[in-house]
Amino acid sequence: MTQGNNSEIHVDKTLDCIGLFCPMPIFNTTETINSIPVGEVLEVLTDDPASTQDIPRWAKRTGHKLLNFEDRQDHFRFLIKRSK
Repeated sequence: MTQGNNSEIHVDKTLDCIGLFCPMPIFNTTETINSIPVGEVLEVLTDDPASTQDIPRWAKRTGHKLLNFEDRQDHFRFLIKRSK
């Protein structure tokens, strides 16, 4: 995983979880990533501070690849590649 601006990664779908708190960002991320084809990239936007730990753990546990994480001051951005 890289941290910072990674604009060269193509995003296939965006999930806006801003305003939602645990466990909803993880629940919605699971549901959405299962709806996209293997190999596509999901962008997750959230302002829940717990997501900075929850989403990387979830990706590792579920076998999806966390490509990038950005702290954008007012929200966080995760890029996750569906692996299976």
